Amino acid sequence: ERLPSTMLLLTTSLAITAAFGLVLGVWLATRVGSRVDRIVSWISAVSYALPGWWTGILLILVFGFALRWLPTGGMFSTPPPTDPLGRFVDLLYHAIMPILTLVLVSLGPAVYVTRTMTMTVAQEDHVTLARAKGMEESTVRRRHIMRVAAPPIVTGLILGLAGSLGGSILVETVFEWQGMGRLY
Repeated sequence: ERLPSTMLLLTTSLAITAAFGLVLGVWLATRVGSRVDRIVSWISAVSYALPGWWTGILLILVFGFALRWLPTGGMFSTPPPTDPLGRFVDLLYHAIMPILTLVLVSLGPAVYVTRTMTMTVAQEDHVTLARAKGMEESTVRRRHIMRVAAPPIVTGLILGLAGSLGGSILVETVFEWQGMGRLY
């Protein structure tokens, strides 16, 4: 009965991380060495080093207590709404901070891996040959770079799901989310 609550956090955070990681990583791979690339690479390293539970506590302090924008814990308000739509909206409202915590902790590695894989593939000979043949840059990027870089990137994202389960246990405990973390 608690697995769907954990899966809600994990799948939502993984989808957000994958979308932003792919877009930002590919974009950064075209700007290697620029100021933006260095700044985002530094932020990615910091994101990789952040513990999920600590990030969650900081978000609670900022958005829950200081700004009073979001609830500090639990899955529903007290008392919970009785109508199904109100209950669903309340659940989403309470899920914002745990999902944001998981995204902040996992986005850095996703961006960095995507950037590195895309940059490595872009320097291979078949990409240079495609450019020498006069193909448009968008076609080269789509057919010759992303097609080759996609399998390891997707594999890394899927394997990251197992790692995020361990982080989710601590995040669920910090936010009093009634999922697998509280059960463990």
